[in-house]
Amino acid sequence: MVTQGPDGPHITATWGDYVRTMGIEGDTLVIPAGYYHHMQENIERDPSIQLLVASRQVQGSMGPGQGFTLKGTAHLETSGAAMDRAKQHFPWARAALVVEVAEAVAHL
Repeated sequence: MVTQGPDGPHITATWGDYVRTMGIEGDTLVIPAGYYHHMQENIERDPSIQLLVASRQVQGSMGPGQGFTLKGTAHLETSGAAMDRAKQHFPWARAALVVEVAEAVAHL
């Protein structure tokens, strides 16, 4: 996941299992947030976010595997339905990172 900080891009990661556990609802991803303090500061200034996702189970143009860059906006929720779900599955979560995907670009 990439956000824009005052000194340039900030990159952080999450496990795909976390996203699959939380589920995908339409164009919205919810990701449990344990730390993500720099990311939170960045998205409070600029909510733009990009995520790189890939799977070997999806057929790509040159064999098994396909990757996508997801582009959208994000915010962190510390209360509400998304946070309740995150806390239910991941008791360590301090927030829920909610990503609204606006565009998915395939890497061919």
